[in-house]
Amino acid sequence: MKFDRRTALHGMLGGGAVSVALPFLDCFLNTNGTALAATGAPLPLRFGTWFWGCGLTPGRWIPQKTGAAYDMPPELKPLEAFKDRLSIFSGFKANTDGKGAVPHYTGSMAIMTGAAPKGQGMVEAATFDTMVADTIGGQSRFRSLEVTATGNPSDSNSRRSSAVINASEPSPLAFYQRLFGPEFKDPNAADFKPDPRVMVRKSALSAIKDQRDALLGEVGAADRVRLDEYFTSIRQLEQQLDIQLQKPAPLEACKVPGQPGATKVGTQIDDVIANHRLLAGLMAQALACNQTQVFNVMFGDATSSLRKAGSTITHHQLTHEEPIDEKSGCQPEATYFVERIVEGFQTMLVAMDSVREGDGTLLDHMLLFAYSECSFAKVHSLESIPMFVAGRANGKVKTGLHIDGGGDPVTRVGLTVQQVLGVPASSWGAGSMQTSKSVTEIMV
Repeated sequence: MKFDRRTALHGMLGGGAVSVALPFLDCFLNTNGTALAATGAPLPLRFGTWFWGCGLTPGRWIPQKTGAAYDMPPELKPLEAFKDRLSIFSGFKANTDGKGAVPHYTGSMAIMTGAAPKGQGMVEAATFDTMVADTIGGQSRFRSLEVTATGNPSDSNSRRSSAVINASEPSPLAFYQRLFGPEFKDPNAADFKPDPRVMVRKSALSAIKDQRDALLGEVGAADRVRLDEYFTSIRQLEQQLDIQLQKPAPLEACKVPGQPGATKVGTQIDDVIANHRLLAGLMAQALACNQTQVFNVMFGDATSSLRKAGSTITHHQLTHEEPIDEKSGCQPEATYFVERIVEGFQTMLVAMDSVREGDGTLLDHMLLFAYSECSFAKVHSLESIPMFVAGRANGKVKTGLHIDGGGDPVTRVGLTVQQVLGVPASSWGAGSMQTSKSVTEIMV
């Protein structure tokens, strides 16, 4: 078998087809690890969005200093290890142009479409991730991939129009099947699809053993190490999924045993964190193996329905009802969820940075855009909505900066992201948010 960067290892498992794509090995790249050996083309540029609802706390996330020497406020502390590859945008505003603000909706759609929506679900343009996907996503298996840790497939900000929404996959197990089971159809059962539970427990890697062994016998020592890391990562993800498929062991103190079944999906914060961790790991492998170059992740929905186990009180409710503690300057119970959200973004960064690729990591070869839908959720503020970019985008961006927009429209950030990723846009947005002014401070 001839191996190249487009090779996928194929096999059969549990009556269904299994396909395991390969990462960019050293043997596929030039001696510097910066370009494909066969064509001289650079490593693919990836783009992703990461969304959470209900913003951050004023005074606790905006650095006091601008530029490269910015400080890390309390709510951003989990991101400190990535400071040199993270840029923070504050002071940018979503204008409503007289349309009236739709709580927990106007901000995110203004950021992603360049215009304030007329009402809930009434966007006037496509979200810019779809334009990026049209520009860089045509050479991969999936033009884009959308996932959510909330358990609700309708939790997605990616849309081509008001009527066409790119639905999210809420189940890590189903997402695993989508990546490793390429829509196999049994000739005797037209609607047959491989069971991801069987794939997980028997391991997709067992189905491709012969091809895997042949590949390991042909590549050099460095690539064998890289492949061992890759296959180990896949198996670890399978084992984590398998654990969630098993019925919990009985405990004497527990009078009501837990329900068996697939991974728990929903808005209970521990489930969201667990599912997000799995989705982040799977997404990193999907990108590394060129299954997609564009993705969208929702950690929490726009109204942040996150809640603690055994409680019906959501993060959203707390932002409106919990008093502000005078000593700390925050809402303590709501801040608990803010801290878990920022830790979730750190989890995504770690997943991307853990994949070695050529002369760096996956995070070096991508741009990850994180944003919320408001600034201070208690009053649905549209001023200074938190936005971050992480990654070096194949050297196309400067990182480690804090940029204060000074009241400029949020579209300046979206325009800049599009231009970095090759979208032919000299201006973007509508009404008072139309702009041709890029954030040149981060552009190389």
